[in-house]
Amino acid sequence: MTDLVISKSNEVFLKITTDPHIEYELRDHFTFEVPNAKFMPQYRGKNWNGEIHLFDMRSKKIYVGLLDKIVSFCKNYNYTYSFEENKFYGLPFEINEEISYEGVKGYMGSICSFSPRTYQVEGVYDALRHNRKLLISPTASGKSLMIYAIVRYYMDKKKKILVVVPTTSLVEQIVGDFQDYGWDADSYCHKIYSGKEKYSDLPVTVTTWQSIYKLDRNFFEDYEVVIGDEAHQFKSKSLIGIMTKLADAKYRFGFTGTLDGTQTHKWVLEGVFGPSYKVTQTAELMSQGHLATLDINCIVLKHNPQKFEVFEDEVQYIINHDKRNNFIKNLAVDLKGNTLVLFQRVESHGAVLHDLINSNTGDDRKVFFIHGGVHTSERELVREITEKEDNAIIVASYGTFSTGINIKNLHNVIFASPSKSRIRNLQSIGRVLRKGKNKTKAVLYDISDDCTYGSRKNYTLNHLIERIKIYNEEDFNYEITTINLKE
Repeated sequence: MTDLVISKSNEVFLKITTDPHIEYELRDHFTFEVPNAKFMPQYRGKNWNGEIHLFDMRSKKIYVGLLDKIVSFCKNYNYTYSFEENKFYGLPFEINEEISYEGVKGYMGSICSFSPRTYQVEGVYDALRHNRKLLISPTASGKSLMIYAIVRYYMDKKKKILVVVPTTSLVEQIVGDFQDYGWDADSYCHKIYSGKEKYSDLPVTVTTWQSIYKLDRNFFEDYEVVIGDEAHQFKSKSLIGIMTKLADAKYRFGFTGTLDGTQTHKWVLEGVFGPSYKVTQTAELMSQGHLATLDINCIVLKHNPQKFEVFEDEVQYIINHDKRNNFIKNLAVDLKGNTLVLFQRVESHGAVLHDLINSNTGDDRKVFFIHGGVHTSERELVREITEKEDNAIIVASYGTFSTGINIKNLHNVIFASPSKSRIRNLQSIGRVLRKGKNKTKAVLYDISDDCTYGSRKNYTLNHLIERIKIYNEEDFNYEITTINLKE
C-alpha cells in the first residue's frame, strides 16, 4: 500500500487518498498568501484570511495540472505514490507518442503560408505531445501561429475547440491572423463577444471570457479542447469557473507572455492548464533579429517636495499637473514615427492629453483617442490605418492597448501614467517590439515623477524602481534622464 493513491475525478481535478496527517501536509504545501490581500474587501471584512488553498481538505481534490508538483512533494518527503485508473479517465497524464518534432514541423509548414520558427515548432510539439501545457512566450513571439497550429491539428481530429481571450479586439485579431496564415477561418470559427449568439455548429469558437463565464455547464459539454490566450489576464475566479465547467476537455493549453511573478498566480494557471514551458525570451528574439531592438529612456520629472498621505492624492496631483501634461504633449508631438501614448484615467487624464496633442498637430497628422468606450471595429480600423501611416499618434488607455493589439509599424511608446504591474509593463512594451516595414528599432519613454519629501520617496517613484528591476531582469537597454519641473 502506497502513502498516496492518485486518481482522476475528471479533466479538472485529481483525487488524493492518503492519511489525515499527509492531507494536512498537502494543504500547507499548496497554500499561498495572496499579494495585497489585506486591501481586499473580503479580508477587511474578516471573511477571508488572505490565503489560497489549492488542495481541498473536504473533497480531497487538487488541480490535474499540478501533478508534477505532487510528485515532487512525495519525493521531498519520501512518500510513495501510485496511480489508480478508472474506466472514465485513465491516468492523470499521458504522452501522445504519435507526435514527433519532424511531424509537427512538416504539418505547420503545410498549413501556413510561411515557415514557422524553430521555437514555435518546439512549443507546439511539446504542447501536443503532453495534451496540456502553459506556454510562456513573450509578446511578438508569434503566439497566434502556435495557437493556429493547435487549432488546426485538433480540428483535423474532429474535436470541438474553444479559444478564450480577454478582449473583443483579440477575438477579431486571432481570427484575422488565422486568415493571414492562409486559412478560410470565417468558415470554421464562430466569434462571441458583446451580445453575439453563443451557440454555433462551427468546430471552433473564439470568445472573450467575459461572454461565457456565467453560462450554464451545458454550453461547455461539447468542447474537448480549450485554449486560453493571454491567460494571465483572466480574473482568477472566472477562469477557474470556466475551466471547471469544461470537466471533459482533455486537451488544455494556456498562452501568456508574462506572469506576475507570484507563485500563487503561476500555480493556479498551471493547475487548470498544465505545467509551464518557456518557449523563448524577448532578449533572444531581439538578438536573433525577430524583434525590433529596444531603447528605454526613463525620464524622471523632478517636482517640488510633496507629502502625500495616500496614493490617490499623488495620482491626482500628477494627472492634473499642467507642466507635466505639456511635457508629454511636446514629447509626443516632437517624436518622429508612429507613437502610442498610454494612460490610465480616461476623462481626467486621457481626454486632457488627447486634446493637448490634437490641438498642437497639423491637419496632415492623424491623432486617435482609444479607450473602453470605443467599439472594437473602430479600434481595429485605427490599427489598420496606423499600419499605413508613418507619423500618427494614438492616445490609448492601458486596458485597450497594452494587451494583444498588433501594430508592426509602431516606433515609440510613452508611459504617461504610473504603474508597477509587471504584466502591464511588459505587455505594453510588447506593443512596440514588432518589426515592420523600414522599422528595426523602437523606443520606450518611461515617464516618472520624483516628489521626494525629506527621505521619503513618493509612491510613483517607487513604482519606477520596480519597473527598473523588470528592465534589468529582461536585460533591456535603458538610461535615466532627470528633467526639472520645479516651480
